Amino acid sequence: MIKPILPSELILNKDGSVYHLNLKPEQLANTIIFVGDQDRVAKVAKHFDEILFETQKREFKTITGVFKGKKISIISTGIGPDNIDIVMNELDALVNINLKTRTIKPEHTKLSIVRIGTSGSLQDYIPVDSFVLASYGLGMDSTLHAYDCEHILETEIEDAFIKHTNWSNRKGRPYIVKGSKTLENKLFSDNTFKGFTATANGFYGPQGRILRLALQDATLNSKIDSFNFNDLKITNLEMETAAIYGLSKLLGHEALSMNAIIANRANGTFSDNPNKTIENLITYTLNKLV
Repeated sequence: MIKPILPSELILNKDGSVYHLNLKPEQLANTIIFVGDQDRVAKVAKHFDEILFETQKREFKTITGVFKGKKISIISTGIGPDNIDIVMNELDALVNINLKTRTIKPEHTKLSIVRIGTSGSLQDYIPVDSFVLASYGLGMDSTLHAYDCEHILETEIEDAFIKHTNWSNRKGRPYIVKGSKTLENKLFSDNTFKGFTATANGFYGPQGRILRLALQDATLNSKIDSFNFNDLKITNLEMETAAIYGLSKLLGHEALSMNAIIANRANGTFSDNPNKTIENLITYTLNKLV
């Protein structure tokens, strides 16, 4: 007899929806767009031909609808790898666990997940208002290390990064995961840069910003900028991609991150119209997915 997952481990609301996302399986599409900001969900959904479902709990807002005949769900994840841990596990539970019996389904369902986010470029050749498609994600948080993940990691690149940055052993080991090649082939064009996205676990100190607190390594950003592994350079910095890639790969899903570059940390510039850049990336991504 298959042992059911305990209520303390898989928490459901009284209506049978998963705890944080407030979703039931029939309310979710197999193609999903992640955004960080809950207000951005409507900015994507305004392009839909039809809205099928809408819900929100805390920062997790979902709209499921139809765009050019394709069913798509848009979900706001909030900020940071810890939120990604919640979102990815609950999405997988919706499609790969029978919520009534609390048992894993015998047949696996694969989700296609695309993050549309904002980011800052670390290289001077990637200007503001451009798009970066992340071929790799570098996690500078420890979220993925809570799981058995060694088999999905790019350990050779990790070792080179640790050596190059003289990474402190008091921090969690950086992890590197490759994005979905299937989605990369679908979303790449001459309008995008291929990138190597670094994921920080904070906005200020973890991204090298100094207000009143001294940094453990004030030179880390410059070492990240100058890292080069067989001509693979870190192109941009944000707070979700690596965790999405790692958990997606562990759970058997496809995931790719599309970044609207609204700042360039290398030359100190910021977009004159970041909302237009984000809107351009939204329309580009939607049309590539259908």
